Amino acid sequence: MSAETDHDRVAAGIAQSAAALERLREPAHVATIVGAAAIIADALRQGGKLLLFGNGGSAADAQHIAAELVGRFLLERAPLPALALADNGASVTAIANDYTFVDVFARQVAGLGVPGDVVLAISTSGSSPNVLAGVAEARARDMHTIGLTGADGGALASAVDVCIAVPADSTPRIQEAHTVVGHLLCEIVERELARRP
Repeated sequence: MSAETDHDRVAAGIAQSAAALERLREPAHVATIVGAAAIIADALRQGGKLLLFGNGGSAADAQHIAAELVGRFLLERAPLPALALADNGASVTAIANDYTFVDVFARQVAGLGVPGDVVLAISTSGSSPNVLAGVAEARARDMHTIGLTGADGGALASAVDVCIAVPADSTPRIQEAHTVVGHLLCEIVERELARRP
């Protein structure tokens, strides 16, 4: 049997990514994404804001989504209030140093969040302690909570109001699908807030 080549790995990776996205097209997953976008749009329409957080690649995804909303995605419109909580390195490191790393998002949610705001918590495993702590703080403050995760959603699935769980087990495939979900959320929210068809 011949050894797997780099060409084989690339082709297999693309096929796996496409398969995860195809599973995400199932009606239940589509409805969950649409529902999450409606929660965000309604909150922003009523003067609330979106707080996003995650670790590593998920922190980058949070930054990406926030940038699309504060800047623009596809339409010319007013900037939308979205904050990625890993953006402020001074706050993250001060909180981690003075308290614990588990507190880095929860303390920011406590300081920045108000009832009616929305938290979008991103974790491929659904089990990151600091992400779960941030969600718990948001719920204690009557904020809407949305999880973006993978597989069965881990502990995050039952901790949030709405959980978008990419039906895949591989972290790279989950993260690739998270980019697609993030773009879809931005597109729907932007169109809702810009009031265009």
